Amino acid sequence: MEASVIYTHYDYLDLAPGASTARIEAAYAQVLERFGYGGADIEQDMGGLVRMIHAAYETLSDPHKRRHYDEELAREAALADAELKSVLDQPAGIWQRFQDAPMALQQMLRQLAA
Repeated sequence: MEASVIYTHYDYLDLAPGASTARIEAAYAQVLERFGYGGADIEQDMGGLVRMIHAAYETLSDPHKRRHYDEELAREAALADAELKSVLDQPAGIWQRFQDAPMALQQMLRQLAA
């Protein structure tokens, strides 16, 4: 099973979820400075990392958008917790899916199927 890492707006600005508005503004400036971006660069790099940092700032600096974003994060966390609980509650046994089998066994089965 392949794990993926999901970054939140808080991660992009290196903030804790309870950060104040002043802390958000300071973190935004620090992150841009850390990567060497100025005001003009934000407009030039809207397809990359600066775009994601700017989107994080736009969301977290607006109280309404931030509340909605935090609610969505909480919903996603609850769903992920429920999914993990259901997987952990399953009885141990043979692999549930092909991709859960050891890589050597997967390769051998692919060769036999070919």
